[in-house]
Amino acid sequence: MDDTPKYRLLDAAGAAFAAQGFAGAAVRDICQAAGLNIASVNYYFGDKERLYAETVKYACQKSAAKFPMPDWPLGTPAWSRLQDFVTTFINRLLDPDNKPWQTQIIMREMAQPTSACLEWIREYVKPMADTLKLILAELSHKSASDDQVFLIGFSIVGQCLFYRQSRPIGAQLMGVERFEGLTPTIIARHICGFTAAALGLGPPLLADTRSKVIRTKSRAIAAREKRS
Repeated sequence: MDDTPKYRLLDAAGAAFAAQGFAGAAVRDICQAAGLNIASVNYYFGDKERLYAETVKYACQKSAAKFPMPDWPLGTPAWSRLQDFVTTFINRLLDPDNKPWQTQIIMREMAQPTSACLEWIREYVKPMADTLKLILAELSHKSASDDQVFLIGFSIVGQCLFYRQSRPIGAQLMGVERFEGLTPTIIARHICGFTAAALGLGPPLLADTRSKVIRTKSRAIAAREKRS
């Protein structure tokens, strides 16, 4: 991704489409914001419809190029791959270089899908979903049904998306400073730990806390018994 006319046009289009929708955004205004003449849309994309479809995909391509999925060597354990997957996805979602329009245009497509949404799912979402499905099927030793694998995958992705799409809610509930202190590393570690506990691959999420409580109660009971 660079500052060539094509990508300046995509950035300008992203801001316009996210704010005004496909129908409301004017090609003339987009080109003016990009510092280009109106013929540039036809030159680079053919028409407004194609510009919109490419803009929707571009919203995710920028962070995907910055944080690519690892090229795992053959034999890499499924659990390691899942940790890498979650960490990479979280880094993409919380990339500080992301612009507000990137989330806004995807949310608009989720609420009112167009043909651009189908392209985005086919070219960006489905490859990631296929990767996650393979990892989860291996973790379950293929004992889980296809529906179960999908549901587990949806749960993992839903947790990841919360920290991007619901940031204002999280900040209000938790406090801005505390919520902003949840780095991608902390979030990814929590989601992986939560998933491990849910799949029976690790200890209960609060195992250490519960053990401390039990030990504290045991010491208190022992002290009372000793006094009596």
